Amino acid sequence: MDLQACTEAIRAKVGDNSGLNATLKFDCGSEGVVFVDAVATPNTVSNDNQEAACTISISLENLAALLTGQLNPMNGFMMGKLKVSGDMGVAMRLQTVV
Repeated sequence: MDLQACTEAIRAKVGDNSGLNATLKFDCGSEGVVFVDAVATPNTVSNDNQEAACTISISLENLAALLTGQLNPMNGFMMGKLKVSGDMGVAMRLQTVV
């Protein structure tokens, strides 16, 4: 799954009103970013590299696994496959979306 496919998958999962009520960024390093603005209604998902309340640093491969259900968010965090910076509460609410 490439960055565009991950972006579309996140867009579908987030929908118009995810309930996150925050900004979130998946930072895949040199592969790019997926930015979720869940403050605005409808929620928007883009590849713009903007400041976010919570940033999740993750490889594109692990992001794809997360989106397809092959990687549990909590297990991924515990195994170091994803790192969270910023508002941890936003990351915890993300589990209901992905």
